[in-house]
Amino acid sequence: MASASGSGAPEGPEALRRRRILSSRLYLDDVPSSSSKAPVVYSPAYDISFNGMEKQHPFDSSKWGRVRNSLEDAGLLQSDRIVEPLEASEDDLLVVHSESYLNSLESSEKVARIVEVPAVALLPNLLVQQKLLYPFRKQVGGSVLSAKLALEKGWAINIGGGFHHCSAQEGGGFCAYADISLCINFAFIRLNISRVMIIDLDAHQGNGHEKDFGSDGRVYTLDMYNSGIYPFDHVAKKYIDQKVELDSGTKTEDYLENLDKALKVAQSRFRPQLIVYNAGTDILHGDPLGRLKVSPEGVAIRDEQVFRFAKDQNIPILMLTSGGYMKSSGRVIADSIINLSKKNLIDIVNLFSLEVI
Repeated sequence: MASASGSGAPEGPEALRRRRILSSRLYLDDVPSSSSKAPVVYSPAYDISFNGMEKQHPFDSSKWGRVRNSLEDAGLLQSDRIVEPLEASEDDLLVVHSESYLNSLESSEKVARIVEVPAVALLPNLLVQQKLLYPFRKQVGGSVLSAKLALEKGWAINIGGGFHHCSAQEGGGFCAYADISLCINFAFIRLNISRVMIIDLDAHQGNGHEKDFGSDGRVYTLDMYNSGIYPFDHVAKKYIDQKVELDSGTKTEDYLENLDKALKVAQSRFRPQLIVYNAGTDILHGDPLGRLKVSPEGVAIRDEQVFRFAKDQNIPILMLTSGGYMKSSGRVIADSIINLSKKNLIDIVNLFSLEVI
Protein backbone atom coordinates (compact mmCIF):
# COMPACT_ATOMS: atom_id res chain seq x y z
CA MET A 1 0.00 0.00 0.00
CA ALA A 2 1.38 3.40 -0.93
CA SER A 3 1.73 6.03 1.76
CA ALA A 4 -0.65 8.98 1.91
CA SER A 5 2.22 11.27 0.94
CA GLY A 6 2.54 9.50 -2.38
CA SER A 7 6.18 8.64 -1.77
CA GLY A 8 5.50 4.99 -2.43
CA ALA A 9 7.00 3.99 0.93
CA PRO A 10 4.96 1.45 2.93
CA GLU A 11 2.64 2.93 5.52
CA GLY A 12 3.84 2.13 9.04
CA PRO A 13 1.51 0.52 11.60
CA GLU A 14 1.12 3.69 13.68
CA ALA A 15 0.37 5.82 10.62
CA LEU A 16 -2.15 3.24 9.45
CA ARG A 17 -3.80 3.14 12.87
CA ARG A 18 -4.01 6.93 12.94
CA ARG A 19 -5.53 7.04 9.46
CA ARG A 20 -8.14 4.45 10.40
CA ILE A 21 -9.11 6.41 13.50
CA LEU A 22 -9.32 9.74 11.69
CA SER A 23 -11.42 8.28 8.88
CA SER A 24 -13.83 6.44 11.22
CA ARG A 25 -17.49 7.46 11.44
CA LEU A 26 -17.96 6.17 15.00
CA TYR A 27 -17.79 9.65 16.56
CA LEU A 28 -20.96 10.68 14.71
CA ASP A 29 -19.44 14.00 13.67
CA ASP A 30 -22.75 15.11 12.18
CA VAL A 31 -24.26 15.24 15.72
CA PRO A 32 -23.33 18.67 17.17
CA SER A 33 -22.06 18.86 20.76
CA SER A 34 -24.93 21.25 21.52
CA SER A 35 -27.48 18.56 20.69
CA SER A 36 -30.27 18.15 23.26
CA LYS A 37 -29.66 14.41 23.35
CA ALA A 38 -28.33 13.08 26.63
CA PRO A 39 -24.87 11.47 26.67
CA VAL A 40 -26.45 8.05 27.09
CA VAL A 41 -25.69 5.55 24.34
CA TYR A 42 -27.86 2.53 23.46
CA SER A 43 -29.32 0.65 20.53
CA PRO A 44 -32.06 -1.98 20.49
CA ALA A 45 -29.52 -3.99 18.49
CA TYR A 46 -27.47 -4.46 21.71
CA ASP A 47 -29.81 -7.17 22.94
CA ILE A 48 -29.03 -10.70 21.80
CA SER A 49 -31.83 -13.02 20.74
CA PHE A 50 -30.56 -16.30 19.36
CA ASN A 51 -33.55 -18.65 19.18
CA GLY A 52 -33.13 -19.29 22.90
CA MET A 53 -29.51 -20.39 22.55
CA GLU A 54 -28.34 -17.28 24.45
CA LYS A 55 -29.93 -18.81 27.55
CA GLN A 56 -27.20 -21.45 27.62
CA HIS A 57 -24.88 -18.80 29.07
CA PRO A 58 -25.70 -17.25 32.48
CA PHE A 59 -25.25 -13.72 31.09
CA ASP A 60 -28.56 -11.88 30.72
CA SER A 61 -28.27 -10.94 27.06
CA SER A 62 -31.33 -8.68 27.18
CA LYS A 63 -30.26 -6.69 30.27
CA TRP A 64 -29.29 -3.68 28.16
CA GLY A 65 -32.86 -3.25 26.97
CA ARG A 66 -34.12 -3.72 30.52
CA VAL A 67 -31.96 -0.78 31.62
CA ARG A 68 -33.31 1.44 28.86
CA ASN A 69 -36.90 0.42 29.58
CA SER A 70 -36.51 1.05 33.31
CA LEU A 71 -35.08 4.54 32.71
CA GLU A 72 -37.96 5.35 30.37
CA ASP A 73 -40.57 3.95 32.78
CA ALA A 74 -39.09 6.12 35.53
CA GLY A 75 -39.56 9.19 33.34
CA LEU A 76 -35.85 9.97 33.47
CA LEU A 77 -34.94 9.44 29.84
CA GLN A 78 -37.08 9.08 26.73
CA SER A 79 -35.88 7.03 23.78
CA ASP A 80 -35.61 10.02 21.44
CA ARG A 81 -32.97 11.55 23.72
CA ILE A 82 -30.69 8.50 23.66
CA VAL A 83 -27.77 8.48 21.21
CA GLU A 84 -27.68 5.41 18.95
CA PRO A 85 -24.17 4.36 17.91
CA LEU A 86 -22.93 2.99 14.62
CA GLU A 87 -21.62 -0.55 14.28
CA ALA A 88 -17.82 -0.74 14.49
CA SER A 89 -16.55 -1.56 11.01
CA GLU A 90 -13.67 -3.88 10.18
CA ASP A 91 -11.41 -0.86 9.72
CA ASP A 92 -12.45 0.40 13.16
CA LEU A 93 -11.71 -2.95 14.77
CA LEU A 94 -8.31 -3.14 13.05
CA VAL A 95 -7.22 -0.12 15.08
CA VAL A 96 -6.55 -2.62 17.87
CA HIS A 97 -7.21 -6.13 16.58
CA SER A 98 -5.04 -8.03 14.14
CA GLU A 99 -6.47 -9.16 10.84
CA SER A 100 -5.77 -12.75 11.82
CA TYR A 101 -7.84 -12.42 14.98
CA LEU A 102 -10.80 -10.90 13.13
CA ASN A 103 -10.53 -13.63 10.50
CA SER A 104 -10.63 -16.24 13.27
CA LEU A 105 -14.12 -15.02 14.19
CA GLU A 106 -15.30 -16.40 10.87
CA SER A 107 -15.10 -19.77 12.60
CA SER A 108 -18.24 -20.51 14.59
CA GLU A 109 -16.20 -22.90 16.72
CA LYS A 110 -13.86 -20.06 17.68
CA VAL A 111 -16.77 -17.79 18.61
CA ALA A 112 -18.35 -20.59 20.62
CA ARG A 113 -15.22 -20.83 22.77
CA ILE A 114 -15.16 -17.07 23.31
CA VAL A 115 -18.81 -16.79 24.37
CA GLU A 116 -18.71 -20.12 26.23
CA VAL A 117 -21.76 -21.54 24.46
CA PRO A 118 -20.68 -24.81 22.77
CA ALA A 119 -23.80 -25.06 20.60
CA VAL A 120 -22.77 -21.90 18.71
CA ALA A 121 -20.06 -24.03 17.03
CA LEU A 122 -22.80 -25.91 15.16
CA LEU A 123 -24.32 -22.82 13.54
CA PRO A 124 -23.50 -21.26 10.15
CA ASN A 125 -21.08 -18.38 10.71
CA LEU A 126 -23.33 -15.98 8.82
CA LEU A 127 -25.96 -16.51 11.50
CA VAL A 128 -23.36 -16.12 14.26
CA GLN A 129 -22.24 -12.82 12.72
CA GLN A 130 -25.80 -11.49 12.50
CA LYS A 131 -27.20 -12.68 15.82
CA LEU A 132 -24.17 -12.45 18.09
CA LEU A 133 -21.20 -10.52 16.73
CA TYR A 134 -23.26 -7.70 15.19
CA PRO A 135 -24.75 -6.75 18.61
CA PHE A 136 -21.24 -6.82 20.05
CA ARG A 137 -19.96 -4.53 17.27
CA LYS A 138 -22.79 -2.08 17.94
CA GLN A 139 -21.79 -1.99 21.61
CA VAL A 140 -18.17 -1.39 20.61
CA GLY A 141 -19.36 1.60 18.60
CA GLY A 142 -21.18 2.81 21.70
CA SER A 143 -18.09 2.53 23.90
CA VAL A 144 -15.94 4.45 21.40
CA LEU A 145 -18.57 7.18 21.01
CA SER A 146 -19.01 7.50 24.79
CA ALA A 147 -15.51 8.94 25.16
CA LYS A 148 -16.36 11.80 22.80
CA LEU A 149 -19.63 12.48 24.62
CA ALA A 150 -17.88 12.40 28.00
CA LEU A 151 -15.40 15.05 26.90
CA GLU A 152 -18.26 17.21 25.61
CA LYS A 153 -20.72 16.79 28.48
CA GLY A 154 -18.51 15.77 31.40
CA TRP A 155 -19.94 12.26 31.57
CA ALA A 156 -21.41 9.54 29.39
CA ILE A 157 -22.97 6.12 29.87
CA ASN A 158 -22.93 3.33 27.33
CA ILE A 159 -25.72 0.95 28.33
CA GLY A 160 -23.55 -1.89 27.14
CA GLY A 161 -19.91 -2.63 26.42
CA GLY A 162 -17.21 -3.34 28.96
CA PHE A 163 -15.80 -6.42 27.21
CA HIS A 164 -12.77 -6.39 29.46
CA HIS A 165 -11.58 -9.96 28.88
CA CYS A 166 -10.83 -9.34 25.22
CA SER A 167 -7.38 -8.11 24.23
CA ALA A 168 -6.02 -7.19 20.82
CA GLN A 169 -5.06 -10.79 20.11
CA GLU A 170 -7.59 -12.94 21.96
CA GLY A 171 -11.19 -12.98 23.13
CA GLY A 172 -12.75 -14.88 26.01
CA GLY A 173 -15.28 -14.72 28.82
CA PHE A 174 -18.16 -13.60 26.53
CA CYS A 175 -15.94 -10.80 25.16
CA ALA A 176 -15.21 -10.93 21.41
CA TYR A 177 -13.98 -7.37 20.83
CA ALA A 178 -11.71 -5.13 22.93
CA ASP A 179 -14.03 -2.14 23.21
CA ILE A 180 -12.14 -0.56 26.11
CA SER A 181 -8.83 -0.64 24.24
CA LEU A 182 -10.52 0.69 21.11
CA CYS A 183 -12.25 3.46 23.03
CA ILE A 184 -8.98 4.67 24.54
CA ASN A 185 -6.96 4.44 21.34
CA PHE A 186 -9.60 6.51 19.53
CA ALA A 187 -9.57 9.05 22.36
CA PHE A 188 -5.80 9.47 22.18
CA ILE A 189 -6.00 10.51 18.53
CA ARG A 190 -9.42 12.13 18.11
CA LEU A 191 -9.73 13.85 21.50
CA ASN A 192 -6.07 14.81 21.84
CA ILE A 193 -5.67 13.39 25.35
CA SER A 194 -2.74 11.47 26.75
CA ARG A 195 -3.76 10.26 30.23
CA VAL A 196 -6.59 7.81 30.87
CA MET A 197 -7.55 5.98 34.04
CA ILE A 198 -9.42 2.67 33.86
CA ILE A 199 -11.43 1.91 36.99
CA ASP A 200 -12.53 -1.69 36.56
CA LEU A 201 -15.01 -2.77 39.24
CA ASP A 202 -16.47 -5.80 37.51
CA ALA A 203 -16.15 -8.82 39.80
CA HIS A 204 -13.67 -10.37 37.35
CA GLN A 205 -10.16 -9.20 36.58
CA GLY A 206 -10.00 -7.06 33.42
CA ASN A 207 -7.21 -9.04 31.81
CA GLY A 208 -7.88 -7.92 28.24
CA HIS A 209 -7.22 -4.19 28.56
CA GLU A 210 -4.44 -4.92 31.05
CA LYS A 211 -2.51 -6.82 28.40
CA ASP A 212 -3.16 -4.15 25.77
CA PHE A 213 -1.88 -1.26 27.91
CA GLY A 214 0.66 -3.12 30.05
CA SER A 215 3.61 -1.07 28.84
CA ASP A 216 1.72 2.16 28.10
CA GLY A 217 2.35 4.81 30.74
CA ARG A 218 -0.53 6.90 29.43
CA VAL A 219 -3.03 4.44 30.97
CA TYR A 220 -3.41 3.83 34.71
CA THR A 221 -5.44 0.79 35.75
CA LEU A 222 -7.24 0.37 39.06
CA ASP A 223 -8.77 -3.10 39.13
CA MET A 224 -10.73 -4.39 42.15
CA TYR A 225 -11.91 -7.95 41.64
CA ASN A 226 -12.55 -11.35 43.20
CA SER A 227 -9.20 -13.13 43.00
CA GLY A 228 -10.82 -16.55 43.40
CA ILE A 229 -12.68 -16.62 40.06
CA TYR A 230 -12.00 -16.47 36.30
CA PRO A 231 -9.75 -15.51 34.55
CA PHE A 232 -6.77 -16.25 36.87
CA ASP A 233 -4.57 -14.35 34.41
CA HIS A 234 -1.27 -14.02 36.26
CA VAL A 235 0.50 -12.48 33.26
CA ALA A 236 -2.05 -9.67 33.03
CA LYS A 237 -1.88 -9.11 36.80
CA LYS A 238 1.69 -7.88 36.38
CA TYR A 239 0.39 -4.98 34.31
CA ILE A 240 -2.15 -3.68 36.85
CA ASP A 241 -1.01 -0.36 38.31
CA GLN A 242 -3.22 -0.75 41.37
CA LYS A 243 -4.93 -4.03 42.14
CA VAL A 244 -7.31 -4.75 44.99
CA GLU A 245 -7.94 -8.47 45.31
CA LEU A 246 -11.11 -9.47 47.14
CA ASP A 247 -12.14 -12.80 48.62
CA SER A 248 -15.32 -14.59 47.61
CA GLY A 249 -18.13 -13.57 49.94
CA THR A 250 -16.90 -9.99 50.46
CA LYS A 251 -19.89 -8.02 51.78
CA THR A 252 -21.11 -4.53 51.00
CA GLU A 253 -19.47 -2.61 53.85
CA ASP A 254 -16.04 -4.15 53.30
CA TYR A 255 -16.35 -3.74 49.53
CA LEU A 256 -17.15 -0.02 49.76
CA GLU A 257 -14.41 0.55 52.34
CA ASN A 258 -11.86 -1.07 50.03
CA LEU A 259 -13.07 1.07 47.15
CA ASP A 260 -12.87 4.29 49.14
CA LYS A 261 -9.27 3.57 50.10
CA ALA A 262 -8.37 2.58 46.54
CA LEU A 263 -9.78 5.77 45.03
CA LYS A 264 -7.77 7.89 47.45
CA VAL A 265 -4.59 6.08 46.43
CA ALA A 266 -5.42 6.42 42.73
CA GLN A 267 -6.01 10.14 43.15
CA SER A 268 -2.57 10.57 44.69
CA ARG A 269 -0.83 8.62 41.94
CA PHE A 270 -2.34 9.70 38.63
CA ARG A 271 -4.20 12.68 37.18
CA PRO A 272 -6.19 11.50 34.14
CA GLN A 273 -7.94 13.51 31.44
CA LEU A 274 -10.59 10.79 31.09
CA ILE A 275 -11.88 7.98 33.32
CA VAL A 276 -13.19 4.76 31.77
CA TYR A 277 -15.36 3.14 34.43
CA ASN A 278 -16.18 -0.54 33.93
CA ALA A 279 -19.20 -0.95 36.19
CA GLY A 280 -20.06 -4.64 36.21
CA THR A 281 -22.99 -5.69 38.39
CA ASP A 282 -21.71 -9.22 38.90
CA ILE A 283 -20.62 -8.02 42.35
CA LEU A 284 -24.26 -8.45 43.46
CA HIS A 285 -25.09 -10.90 46.22
CA GLY A 286 -26.34 -14.04 44.52
CA ASP A 287 -24.52 -13.59 41.23
CA PRO A 288 -23.47 -17.12 40.26
CA LEU A 289 -20.15 -16.09 38.72
CA GLY A 290 -19.06 -13.02 40.72
CA ARG A 291 -19.43 -14.69 44.14
CA LEU A 292 -19.40 -11.43 46.08
CA LYS A 293 -22.14 -10.25 48.44
CA VAL A 294 -22.80 -6.61 47.58
CA SER A 295 -26.38 -5.36 47.91
CA PRO A 296 -28.22 -3.41 45.18
CA GLU A 297 -27.90 -0.33 47.38
CA GLY A 298 -24.18 -1.04 47.61
CA VAL A 299 -23.91 -1.01 43.81
CA ALA A 300 -25.58 2.42 43.72
CA ILE A 301 -23.20 3.73 46.39
CA ARG A 302 -20.23 2.26 44.49
CA ASP A 303 -21.22 4.07 41.30
CA GLU A 304 -21.85 7.23 43.28
CA GLN A 305 -18.35 7.02 44.78
CA VAL A 306 -16.73 6.70 41.36
CA PHE A 307 -18.74 9.49 39.74
CA ARG A 308 -18.07 11.76 42.72
CA PHE A 309 -14.36 10.93 42.44
CA ALA A 310 -14.50 12.14 38.84
CA LYS A 311 -16.68 15.18 39.46
CA ASP A 312 -14.66 16.42 42.44
CA GLN A 313 -11.59 16.51 40.19
CA ASN A 314 -13.48 17.79 37.13
CA ILE A 315 -12.48 14.72 35.11
CA PRO A 316 -14.79 13.47 32.32
CA ILE A 317 -16.04 9.94 32.96
CA LEU A 318 -17.67 7.28 30.81
CA MET A 319 -19.40 4.24 32.26
CA LEU A 320 -19.75 0.79 30.69
CA THR A 321 -22.14 -1.79 32.14
CA SER A 322 -19.98 -4.92 31.66
CA GLY A 323 -20.82 -8.18 33.48
CA GLY A 324 -23.88 -9.15 35.49
CA TYR A 325 -25.49 -12.58 35.52
CA MET A 326 -28.83 -12.14 37.25
CA LYS A 327 -32.14 -10.93 35.85
CA SER A 328 -32.11 -8.19 38.48
CA SER A 329 -28.95 -6.60 37.02
CA GLY A 330 -30.82 -4.38 34.56
CA ARG A 331 -33.03 -2.93 37.26
CA VAL A 332 -30.04 -2.38 39.57
CA ILE A 333 -28.14 -0.51 36.84
CA ALA A 334 -31.17 1.68 36.09
CA ASP A 335 -31.72 2.42 39.78
CA SER A 336 -28.08 3.40 40.10
CA ILE A 337 -28.31 5.79 37.14
CA ILE A 338 -31.45 7.31 38.68
CA ASN A 339 -29.53 7.75 41.94
CA LEU A 340 -26.65 9.46 40.10
CA SER A 341 -29.17 11.90 38.66
CA LYS A 342 -30.76 12.56 42.05
CA LYS A 343 -27.34 13.22 43.56
CA ASN A 344 -26.57 15.69 40.72
CA LEU A 345 -23.61 13.63 39.59
CA ILE A 346 -25.10 13.41 36.10
CA ASP A 347 -27.39 16.02 34.59
CA ILE A 348 -29.98 14.18 32.50
CA VAL A 349 -32.84 16.25 33.95
CA ASN A 350 -31.05 19.58 33.46
CA LEU A 351 -30.32 18.70 29.85
CA PHE A 352 -34.00 17.92 29.38
CA SER A 353 -35.01 21.25 30.97
CA LEU A 354 -32.72 23.14 28.59
CA GLU A 355 -34.37 21.36 25.67
CA VAL A 356 -37.88 22.31 26.86
CA ILE A 357 -36.92 25.97 27.42
